[in-house]
Amino acid sequence: MSTLPKYQQNQQTITFDYPHRPLQLSILTPSIIRVFANRGETGQSYAIEGDKQQPTDYDLTVVAHQYVLTTSDLTVKLDADGHVDVYDAAGHALITDFRGERHLLDKGVDKVHQKLVEAEGHSVTDVTIDDHASYYQVVKELATDEHLYGLGDKTGYLDKRGFEYDNWNVDYPDPQLEILPNIYKSIPVLLGLKNGHPYGLFFDNPYKSHLDLGKESDHYYFYSAVAGNLDYYILGGATLKAIVTNYTYLTGRTPLPQKWTLGYQQSRWGYSASQNEVQAIADNLREKDLPCDAIHFDVDYMRGYRVFTWDRAKYADPAKFVAHLKQQGFKVIPIIDPGVKQDPDYAIYQAGLQHDYFVKTPAGETYINKVWPGNSAFPDFGRPAVRHWWAQNTKILTDTGVAGIWNDMNEPASFDGEIPLDTVFSDQNTPATHQKMHNVYGHNMAQATYAGLKEHQGTRPFVITRAAYAGTQKYSTVWTGDNRSMWPHLQMMIPQLCNLGLSGFSFAGTDIGGFASDSSAELLTRWIEAAIFSPLLRNHAAMGTRHQEPWSFGEPTLSIYRRYLKLRYRFIPFLYDLFADETQTGLPIMRPLVLNYPDDQRVRDLNDEFMVGDSLLVAPIVQKSQTKRLVYLPAGDWIDFWNNQEYRGKQDVVVDAPLDKLPLFVKKGTVLPWGPAVSYISDEPDTTMTFKLYGNTTSYQHYQDNGTDFAYQDGHYNRYTISVTDGQVQVHLTHHGFEPVYQTVQLDLADHQLLLHYDAATASYQA
Repeated sequence: MSTLPKYQQNQQTITFDYPHRPLQLSILTPSIIRVFANRGETGQSYAIEGDKQQPTDYDLTVVAHQYVLTTSDLTVKLDADGHVDVYDAAGHALITDFRGERHLLDKGVDKVHQKLVEAEGHSVTDVTIDDHASYYQVVKELATDEHLYGLGDKTGYLDKRGFEYDNWNVDYPDPQLEILPNIYKSIPVLLGLKNGHPYGLFFDNPYKSHLDLGKESDHYYFYSAVAGNLDYYILGGATLKAIVTNYTYLTGRTPLPQKWTLGYQQSRWGYSASQNEVQAIADNLREKDLPCDAIHFDVDYMRGYRVFTWDRAKYADPAKFVAHLKQQGFKVIPIIDPGVKQDPDYAIYQAGLQHDYFVKTPAGETYINKVWPGNSAFPDFGRPAVRHWWAQNTKILTDTGVAGIWNDMNEPASFDGEIPLDTVFSDQNTPATHQKMHNVYGHNMAQATYAGLKEHQGTRPFVITRAAYAGTQKYSTVWTGDNRSMWPHLQMMIPQLCNLGLSGFSFAGTDIGGFASDSSAELLTRWIEAAIFSPLLRNHAAMGTRHQEPWSFGEPTLSIYRRYLKLRYRFIPFLYDLFADETQTGLPIMRPLVLNYPDDQRVRDLNDEFMVGDSLLVAPIVQKSQTKRLVYLPAGDWIDFWNNQEYRGKQDVVVDAPLDKLPLFVKKGTVLPWGPAVSYISDEPDTTMTFKLYGNTTSYQHYQDNGTDFAYQDGHYNRYTISVTDGQVQVHLTHHGFEPVYQTVQLDLADHQLLLHYDAATASYQA
């Protein structure tokens, strides 16, 4: 029997002296333990900022030839061979090392037949054990009853078991299918349910990595990387919600957004080629009574695609035009790409050269590749000085009055072949390579953009990014990239956005109607219904595709689209409440049912329903020509939002869903804030609020602030408690830090309305 290695303790870090390589366990909290083996890589985490370690009591003992490390929430066992096994406080196995041999899938193709198969146009994956083990791998046991979630917006289904993925950000314009290993983001966090017991694993390594989640074998899953240290975090917690809360404590939470960002946003590549076309879009939105808060400007507003410029032939006075749109209630969100045009007469390029801000070839020359402007240089966003320079450049746009910035092409994408892996990037102020910095390139660009907007606007920054890494949620909202006008992409939206939420990205959306290909009236209608509760609500399409503005297909598409936009604006106070809660818990707005009902076997891979918070269940139609559907309702009593019909939970119900109906259910015992009917979100505070009550006994916490800046962090917000006991309603102002309060509160009960007025003398609401 092998001998246990010696160890050293340094406060909450224990280093075990295994002969091949020391292994460290660091206790950050009772629920978070870091596993680390130094393989010579230097540098800090890009996902985790600040010291996350809390004083934590733990015990380290030897039991049955194993080291046993115990906190109040987790037990970690290490044997003499370096196996790491993790259990919860009750002794349930969560994450245990696989001790057998790996066996590759038998695909039934020998070398002779492989050539024939490939000659016919099929691909054969020729993988060996060494392909995944050449640097290091972490292989864990899979239980028969084990489900795996997370990994951001990887394509496919909610439960990732049985699939394999790469973490390597890539611009992928072709149709994205469930078998695609990687797209725009690398968010290497897994959330698991093993025999019903929750856990999380976060692999904090920016290098390219691979995850096989039971495709190779039903007995194990594994993680491997091409370089970097072994560095992963064990995440414990009593529930899946606790796992998400602990993960977002570690990597950061989505900050409270400006309220208007929850409104509808209209976009198309090509609008901004003409000021008149942008104005026509704005006028149509208002004339056709379509609520909207923002219009996005794609690459055509720039002068020859030069970033931080306006084409003055198209926009003689950009600030005047942006101000005019603002008077109509529209914010402007321009796109920015990282590629800086190689042009000696272009100030941004000159400054980048002068200060040595661009990435370089191994020979020390500025690296050039092609993107939209043609030959372009790429800012070295890993360096703090470059991020600061980029942040200062955002003032060029904010001075014209834009309300946010949309970052694109920041995988980084390039047209003239992939950027070589040995291209010299920086890891902070240390030279590194593209191989290391690729996956955090978009993350660092988003951080720079966030810092610039915060400095120059003084409001909560609105940044959108296509590429991201774990922790990018602190700086930016995201969308799922260049999807297509296909029913499978509408279907995939739900698991993509739900897994993004589980992965910390609470502010996420998809291109409504599809970005590429041609939409149809039915597809666009079902898409706006399915997406109406997605936090980022943007219709975006590519130049050269069929137009998909709400009026493009005439009636009844226009009327149905209008109906759901108006519904969205009624729900914005509820969504804003959920975001206020998210800043404290990390729990997403749009959720898979398994997050709220982890003990229900029926919802562990449910792909065509989702929840908004704890109380709304949404079951959209995502199949062509379908006008009825089976809806699974979990435990509890449920009320049809449209007709108030009540249903018992834990059953399937057949629901009529004609083209104009989104099946929507409210959990009994719910209070919903109901915003006013508006065309856009005003900066003026509301003077009244309506609450809809579903059930005779319940309570609800409602949040209010100015919706724009950071004053809430100094206590300038209001909290209201709405209590219902056997049909009797009370409203209490429990925190008054924001001067404007609701002067009237309307309560909509099942059979009557109740109007309460604010009495300033007693700071109370009276009938």
